[in-house]
Amino acid sequence: MKPKVAFIGTGGTIASVGTGPLDLQNYGATGKVMHADEIIARFPETALVADVVPVRYRNVPSTAIDFSDWRALVLLCEKLASECADLAGIVIGHGTATLEETAYFLHLTLKIDLPVVLVGAQRPSSALSTDAGLNLVNAIRVAASPEVRGMGVLVLLNDEIQAAREATKTSTLRLQTFRSRDFGVLGHADGDAIAFYRRPVRRCYPDTEFDIRALDAMPRVDISYAYAGGDGTAARAFIAAGAKGIVSAGFAPGFAPPGEFEALKEAVAQGIVVVQCTRAGSGRTFRGTRLANAGFLIADNLIPQKARILLSLALTVTSDQEQIARIFRSY
Repeated sequence: MKPKVAFIGTGGTIASVGTGPLDLQNYGATGKVMHADEIIARFPETALVADVVPVRYRNVPSTAIDFSDWRALVLLCEKLASECADLAGIVIGHGTATLEETAYFLHLTLKIDLPVVLVGAQRPSSALSTDAGLNLVNAIRVAASPEVRGMGVLVLLNDEIQAAREATKTSTLRLQTFRSRDFGVLGHADGDAIAFYRRPVRRCYPDTEFDIRALDAMPRVDISYAYAGGDGTAARAFIAAGAKGIVSAGFAPGFAPPGEFEALKEAVAQGIVVVQCTRAGSGRTFRGTRLANAGFLIADNLIPQKARILLSLALTVTSDQEQIARIFRSY
């Protein structure tokens, strides 16, 4: 008997239909975006690996994804898990622009004991040599694999299985766009097997302290990006906008330019939590004397957009700096 896997479609390149087989980039102009059932119908090969249950969600460009979608997807996944006792896993089709952020948010907030895999594509479903079909088939295979339980949310593109905490988009057009720079992939979805070589060790769903079900919004957390000559204008604008936290995407290994550093110290003085990471995209930050004296916390090796998510979630449960530091060490 084939495993049963739910497929939630949210739009994105994987759902898009361009003007023809050579429309690899401007396909968004057609406005043709398939829902989950239409994607499954376009790629009937999915039935070879699982009994797929398509689940319609609203089609939304991933550049427009926000907390309301994340909360809705959490609730939808939990509804599916409660209603389908024989469900082996859940796959979510998603645009690649913010796929890593949605994956990490779900990784921290779901309360189900089912594998969840996010999948996207670099080429629309209508394109010559589209990666959409095989990515989808492989994501379904991964979600149905008993080995993935306890690994948290996974990301599948280009035959590569990656952890939500680590995967990030690194190329605009290339098929190998998602990379886990510090540690590499968890495994591969090959034609003959789903092969794993390591497991993540940080905390993930369902064993997390974050519950977003009753929230209408998340605490505001902004990202201040370091550049030569930065004078703190952005950080002061975030303070004025009511930010509860600011992530400093500093120079590697974790320093803001002098003007920005002074503005971030002003933020700390006003009770705003500042977390230092780097714009390098890889490697840990460290809490040396300068950061400690300024009252900054560190993001470990999280990239800025993921540090923002974790800080915002942390602020839903505590404003204590020691507890927030513990959360960044744990997740």
